[in-house]
Amino acid sequence: MDIGSAVSRKVGVTEVQLYDLARYQESPAFSVLERLVIEYSEAMTQTPVEVSEALFAALRQSFNEAQLVELTAVIAWENYRARFAHALGIEAQGFSAGAFCVVAERPLEVSAMNGKDLGSTTAGGHDRLAG
Repeated sequence: MDIGSAVSRKVGVTEVQLYDLARYQESPAFSVLERLVIEYSEAMTQTPVEVSEALFAALRQSFNEAQLVELTAVIAWENYRARFAHALGIEAQGFSAGAFCVVAERPLEVSAMNGKDLGSTTAGGHDRLAG
């Protein structure tokens, strides 16, 4: 989220919103529409993707067809970028140096098959392309 945090600041996302992102559903820092879009992005990020009819109907009340296509494309692109970087072990590049950078909250899980910490960001904690 290093680059995402940096870009978000440039387009008006506040530090409070970045800090409260993991708790967006109850945070007063987000509007009803922002909460809806974040919920949609969470649904699109799950594997498999499961966007409920109710959620999509709520989105249609605020967005026209072209806007929904653009919103969906932006979320899909960010998922692609994040998965690409994660697979290669690419970590923060300093875009948010000295500022708050969003890190997803997730419970520590241990694989029963190999005892590997599934909560870590990369297999070795380094950029896999750098050797």
